[in-house]
Amino acid sequence: MARRAYSACLMRTGRIARKTAETDILVEVNLDGSGSYEISTGIGFLDHMIEQFSRHSLIDVTLKVDGDLHVDQHHTTEDSAIALGQAILDALGDKAGIGRYGHAYSPMDETLARVALDISGRPYLVWKAAFTQEKLGELDTELVEHWFHSVAQAAGITLHIELLYGQNNHHVCEAIYKGFARAMRSAVELDPRKGGAVPSTKGRLGG
Repeated sequence: MARRAYSACLMRTGRIARKTAETDILVEVNLDGSGSYEISTGIGFLDHMIEQFSRHSLIDVTLKVDGDLHVDQHHTTEDSAIALGQAILDALGDKAGIGRYGHAYSPMDETLARVALDISGRPYLVWKAAFTQEKLGELDTELVEHWFHSVAQAAGITLHIELLYGQNNHHVCEAIYKGFARAMRSAVELDPRKGGAVPSTKGRLGG
């Protein structure tokens, strides 16, 4: 009963308003949502990928960006990931009771991606994937790795992403985002067996 009460009383939501000379961003997340989303970055393909993340992680995400796209896409892509990571970190609080670890194999037609992560408080990205074209829609594909690096840094995630095989660039990118979503779903979910304990022998995560 105590464990159920602990889970029920939590409001695991985060909100970040982030404004610079390059971007103006508002992000809201609910870790215990249903995967509903409202995404507007000004970059259609990036919107599509973040929508996939929300739907398959079951994390509700509102993300609105007004960025300097007249310059290029770099600031909007990077800052959207930073703000999203900060909102997730805010929603996690002290991380008590979470699964902490997550992993997923994500197939999409001829493509298979593998994602493993640890909400460790020690940000790190291992990226073993590549694209064979410069753009997906209007998104520069070189920014995909940078998006994941930025979200990992901001949220304090140790994140390993590997493309096992695949040819279609759209499938490669979407499989990676969906794998990240499924891994995050496992990692942020509350484990009732932990009774609210922080999942670390140190008594805290990170630092």
